[in-house]
Amino acid sequence: MLKDDTAPFDVIFFDVVARSTSLTQVGRELGVSVSSVSKRLARLESRLGVRLVHRSTRRLTLTPEGERYAEGAAAISAEMAELEESISGHYAELRGKLQIHSSVGLGRAHIAPLMAEFMADNPRVEVDVELSAKPPSVSATPFDIEIRVGTLPDSRSTAKRLSRNRRVVVASPRYLDEHGTPSAIEDLREHECIVLRQDEGDFALWRFATADGERAERVSGRMTSNDGDVTTAWCIEGRGLLMRSLWHVGPLLREGVLVQVLEGIDTPSADIHAVYSAVPQVPRRVRAAVEYLHTHLHARLEP
Repeated sequence: MLKDDTAPFDVIFFDVVARSTSLTQVGRELGVSVSSVSKRLARLESRLGVRLVHRSTRRLTLTPEGERYAEGAAAISAEMAELEESISGHYAELRGKLQIHSSVGLGRAHIAPLMAEFMADNPRVEVDVELSAKPPSVSATPFDIEIRVGTLPDSRSTAKRLSRNRRVVVASPRYLDEHGTPSAIEDLREHECIVLRQDEGDFALWRFATADGERAERVSGRMTSNDGDVTTAWCIEGRGLLMRSLWHVGPLLREGVLVQVLEGIDTPSADIHAVYSAVPQVPRRVRAAVEYLHTHLHARLEP
């Protein structure tokens, strides 16, 4: 008979640890005390002979060995959950927790509302949606689904396109009346450009797709923010040009609140993808959530 500190149970235990930000959260999910979690983790590390987690007062951070163990633990736990559901007769009913990461703007406007609807259809599913201006770091809590706009992470993950998207340069009619309309990329140097800080890239470079390949134009302006709603409001007020995703400014363009400029010059695609683990057995709740987002986000963004 297996004891609860043998390898199979350790795998399930560490899968919870890897998905948590603190020992307190682990204890809460497993229904045990923090001291019990700490002792169990210490026994596991002693048995393996390696440190799996860096502990601090603020959060847990996986070591390289911990990341490797977590990847395998996630795959094994998912397979066990699938097996038990199929045997117990609950296979048709989705259950379990989904941890999702998205950028703030897209998350507030579309991802969070859609996941609330998904939960209403699947009452045994729990959802934790984290929104931030930057993609999660490698050492951050692993997410079941990460919503990405534009550049995708490495090939160790699986990505499904949820909706086509690209970034365009826009301005308010008032700004164009007062300052003129740029007709070439180099004209941007003569205009006030509102800069949106996103991800880790050089946010002052606006990229275009020309016959000679991709061209990056450095822009400048006196107004910069890491919040898309703030920069869009400034643009509506006539304070400058803005490069923003069509998913965000599309309705404003259709209403005439904003006008697209440099329409004859393409920009690289910045499609919206759902990124998730490339493990052989992806949990059904993850696959179902991705398919739900694919169906409904596309309908919301591409009328």
